[in-house]
Amino acid sequence: MEEFQAAREKALHNLRIADHMTSVTYPLLKDNKLLIAAMENLFLSVSGAMSAILLHDRTFKRVPPFADTFEVKFTVFRTKCMTHHGIGADSARLIQELREILVQRKKSPIEFSRRDTFVICSDDYRIRTLTHRDVKDFVARAKVFIHTMVKLTGQHEGIFGGS
Repeated sequence: MEEFQAAREKALHNLRIADHMTSVTYPLLKDNKLLIAAMENLFLSVSGAMSAILLHDRTFKRVPPFADTFEVKFTVFRTKCMTHHGIGADSARLIQELREILVQRKKSPIEFSRRDTFVICSDDYRIRTLTHRDVKDFVARAKVFIHTMVKLTGQHEGIFGGS
């Protein structure tokens, strides 16, 4: 299995986990911490999809070698892959938004649940809220991006002996 195929499978797996958390587990348990877990899986999914596209393009020598850091991958993805494959700007915004939320949460001195909302406070007490509806919207947007990634990376599947 090629690297991009493994990245694609991992992205699909993480998307299924995030989708299950938002559509089955959260409505059953109503634990707002599940929203963050779903967001983390969503970010792993979209960053894995981005990596799959980059590795696919690297296999076909469409992109130069790149460092294995998020910032470098994201820059190469935006400048080379999005224009070449006609991927919409919403995909880049989605990846960036998910990353910003998770970074903000990591740096946050205070986070708490209030009713059906997960609240993240910054050092200067700027508040970022996360609801079940927000996460479901992120999942829907991620599904569109993942579907695009599957189509792109599956185009030449026969060359690699895949399904």
